Amino acid sequence: MNFGQNLRNLRKSKNISQEELAERVKVSRQSVSKWETGEAYPEMNNILELCKIFHCHINDLVNDNILDIDSLDEDVKMSAVKFKKEKQKQMKGISKVLSIFGKVAGIVARVAIGFVVVAMIGLPFLFKDIDVKEGKLISTSDKIKIVEYDEGIDVRINGNTIATNIKNEDTINLATSIEKYTKPGTIVLMELGFSTLIAFLVVLVILLKHLEELFANINNGETPFTLDNVKHIKMMTYLMIACIILSGIGEGLFDVVASKDVDFGLSLFSIVEILFLYSMSLIFEYGHEIQLDSKGKIYGDENE
Repeated sequence: MNFGQNLRNLRKSKNISQEELAERVKVSRQSVSKWETGEAYPEMNNILELCKIFHCHINDLVNDNILDIDSLDEDVKMSAVKFKKEKQKQMKGISKVLSIFGKVAGIVARVAIGFVVVAMIGLPFLFKDIDVKEGKLISTSDKIKIVEYDEGIDVRINGNTIATNIKNEDTINLATSIEKYTKPGTIVLMELGFSTLIAFLVVLVILLKHLEELFANINNGETPFTLDNVKHIKMMTYLMIACIILSGIGEGLFDVVASKDVDFGLSLFSIVEILFLYSMSLIFEYGHEIQLDSKGKIYGDENE
């Protein structure tokens, strides 16, 4: 789009006639007409006056594309960045739901951190009264009872069940690990695994917070195209990479103890990935709608 087209579209968006614009710039109507058709080009002082009238930057007039929407006045900007009411209502409704999900998922992750911390504290005390005999876990204290079933075992402390339906395969693998690495070695491996799990959950909580705020911004703002939202998306990318690294380390540590593949909670993380990608698609869909809509309001034929 050349200077003439930019000038014409800005003038039309403000509902200013060529005669009125000519009077405000202090030139003839024919001069304005020639500027818009490309037959003539205004002097710099006239360009500066046009920028004052339309509240825009020089680049918005002389460049092939109007890129700096924020430089336009509020009426023009809003006609470019707003959805049609139905589409905007739908987008804001979805964004609100996803923002709430991010908040709830963050709370769940925080609760999970508490459970893992309790497990880390209790692990050394539990192992103190557990030993291995003939490839099976046995209790060496009256406080702890290991109740065997056909499918697995329950672990009770002072009559209270702290673990139930543990598979026989898992107990055998744990007994093998104790025989191989000794109890202190197994405890260290498991504590390192739990520590990595906590780090993973902490990063996940921060990631979910950014997700919550991103969709809250989309829901509350006039447009998703803000620097704040860009920062949220970039930070989410870095945190997702950290989650992948931490999950790999944690799963590796638990694999050593359990002698099998351990899922490190990536089911929840996969949901976050999907929502992250959806947020990107939502933003770009929004941008596409703006392009289509703005052609009829700012950049194209207003009669379309």
